[in-house]
Amino acid sequence: MKIPVYLFTGFLEGGKTTIIQESLNDQNFNSGEKTLILLCEEGIEELDPSKFWGQNVTIEVIDSEDMITEEKLLSYTKGRKLDRIIIEYNGMWLLQTLYDNFPENWGIYQNMMFADANTFISYNNNMRQLVYDKVKDAEMVVLNRTSSNIDKEEIHKIIRGISRRAAIVYDYPDGHVEYDEIEDPLPFNLDADVIEIEDEDYALWYRDMSEELAKYDGKCIKFKGIIANDPRLAKNSTIIGRHVMTCCVDDIQYSGMICVFKNEVKLKTRDWVTVKGTLKIEPHKLYRNKGPVLYVESTEFAVPPKQEVATFY
Repeated sequence: MKIPVYLFTGFLEGGKTTIIQESLNDQNFNSGEKTLILLCEEGIEELDPSKFWGQNVTIEVIDSEDMITEEKLLSYTKGRKLDRIIIEYNGMWLLQTLYDNFPENWGIYQNMMFADANTFISYNNNMRQLVYDKVKDAEMVVLNRTSSNIDKEEIHKIIRGISRRAAIVYDYPDGHVEYDEIEDPLPFNLDADVIEIEDEDYALWYRDMSEELAKYDGKCIKFKGIIANDPRLAKNSTIIGRHVMTCCVDDIQYSGMICVFKNEVKLKTRDWVTVKGTLKIEPHKLYRNKGPVLYVESTEFAVPPKQEVATFY
């Protein structure tokens, strides 16, 4: 059985330490569980173990990203029968460093990002890659110190441009909280006989499809993409998709799907086409699991979109 890990991410003064302190002061959360806290960042606020309800808590400090190795992480658990691990992660370190070295017997139970509502937009403007890195896997984004003049529309747009799944919570100085309830409808009709994806909506559609495969199973889809032939595929199959930029130029990735034609594929790699077909979610060797497979009904050569790299903006 894996040790549950509570992952708290965000930037300095975002409120990570405060929520950890409050949680461990609460008998409902900390009634004696054997807990290891890994502090990867030390801000103005410091944890006060004397106030923890349960006292079976050990704190270890990781003050360098070079210390994030599987061997080092496992050393913190050696000889300890832990019920859980809490990680307060450094906002300036990429989470991939942690993911790449995550011990097999650890499992992320909860992933929450914390930020100061008053500086969140500025952080995004100046450190977009780091904001994206922290938001993309978060189950909840908590914006602390929310004031009455916060631009919630812009914050919503930033977070939803990264993740459609994360709950957005505003925590006010007086102690009350509000959940983001801004409606965010998809720019295409899921109930249409043919779901037509406009060029500017490809990135949003592909992410939504990847996150909720089941709701697209059996749907007829029409979109424009670029061919990427793969020798591992049968002669009647190819990959069609778009290059998608989530955060910055460095993270551009080709995001496509396997497409099965009735006959041998004559299209060449880098050909732009508009394709229509029925999407089925099924196992395929290239996915190593279930994934989207488009059974093509029609295709035609197409002019590349004005913006060849798809974005969320």
